[in-house]
Amino acid sequence: QVQLVESGGGLVQPGGSLRLSCAASGSSFSIIAMGWYRQAPGKRRELVAMIGNDGRTNYAESAKGRFTISRDNAENTVNLQMNSLKPEDTAVYFCNVLVIQYGNVRENWGQGTQVTVSS
Repeated sequence: QVQLVESGGGLVQPGGSLRLSCAASGSSFSIIAMGWYRQAPGKRRELVAMIGNDGRTNYAESAKGRFTISRDNAENTVNLQMNSLKPEDTAVYFCNVLVIQYGNVRENWGQGTQVTVSS
């Protein structure tokens, strides 16, 4: 199993910035893609941004132009820089990592980190 440790959530005022980080660890795995999802109260979990091994990215429309996803392949980490935050960005953010481990494709989730945008 792959362990994911998230950090960087918190409370920020509208227009502010936060940076989320997620580190993957474990044995005998190769990462296919890394990304972030979020879930607001009463809503379904939704993709925020994803980055593949080739560096190609995919962003939700709500994140384009404000959020930037990046990864460090050597450290198995993925970061989400969030700028110009809005109250509607308030949610629990989950790290998501797709790996090949022991010949199987496995999806792994972090425990979630709360992001609250409020004045």
